[in-house]
Amino acid sequence: MNKINLALKHKNIFGAGARNREKYNLTPKQKIEVVMKEFKRGTLHSGSGKIVHKKNQALAIALSESRKAKRI
Repeated sequence: MNKINLALKHKNIFGAGARNREKYNLTPKQKIEVVMKEFKRGTLHSGSGKIVHKKNQALAIALSESRKAKRI
């Protein structure tokens, strides 16, 4: 099982997998893939806990998380 599937394996009610995205060492490109898949499934949440419905907001979250991955 690859890292992306591991990150998507367990769903959280709050955060929709945010803990799993941080747990596994994903490259920035893989983080973007994971976040966009969550958006397409409808399980991506913003920082306030609300579900994200706009693609532009999902892209902003994905890019933000990919920047965090570079720092680690």
